[in-house]
Amino acid sequence: MPRLYLIRHGKPAASWGGHDDDPGLDETGRAQALAARDVLLALPEAERPKRVVSSPLARCRETALPTAEALGVELEIDPAVGEIPTPAALAAADRPAWLREAFQGRWQDIKGDLDYDAWRRSVAQSLRARADTAVFSHFVAVNAVLSHLQGDDRVVGFRPDHASITVLETDGEALTLIEKGREASTGVL
Repeated sequence: MPRLYLIRHGKPAASWGGHDDDPGLDETGRAQALAARDVLLALPEAERPKRVVSSPLARCRETALPTAEALGVELEIDPAVGEIPTPAALAAADRPAWLREAFQGRWQDIKGDLDYDAWRRSVAQSLRARADTAVFSHFVAVNAVLSHLQGDDRVVGFRPDHASITVLETDGEALTLIEKGREASTGVL
C-alpha cells in the first residue's frame, strides 16, 4: 500500500498558552524542519511523498515548507489536519488548563461544544485519501489518529517529539500504522 507520513511540527517559538496564538518556529524548530525534509528525501523513490499537506497554523506550515520546496510541489493547507478545536466559549487564557485536563482523560470525556471523539475519527478519516503524502500536523492530531487506529480511548497515548515522523499506509479505504515516530523524552510539549 502507498505510504503516508504524519509529521508533528517543529519546535515553536512560543508554547501553547503563551502570548502568541499562532507562533512560528524557533531556531531549533527550523533545524528540525530541515531534518524532517532530509529524512523524507532520503527515502527510496517509490516511498517518497509526492504531496505535502499542512495544518493552517504557522508552526506546521513552516515545518512543511522545506519539504514542499525540495519536492517541487505546492504546499496544500487543510484545516482537517489542524489543531484540536477549542470550545467557542473558552477564553484563550483558559486553553492551557483545558488542554491539560483533556490530556489526562479519554476522548469522549473532553469538555467542550463538540464531540471530540468524532473529531478524532474525522482526522483519521481525512488521512485515508492521502496516499504518497507528507502531512504536517500537531501533537493532539497525531494522538487522535494513533488512538483511533489502536482502539485506545486515551487522549494522549503517544508523545511524538517535534518533527517526529509517523509512518502509515493507506489504500484510500484502510489506514494502517507501520511505525510510530520518535517519542519525546520529556513531558514538555
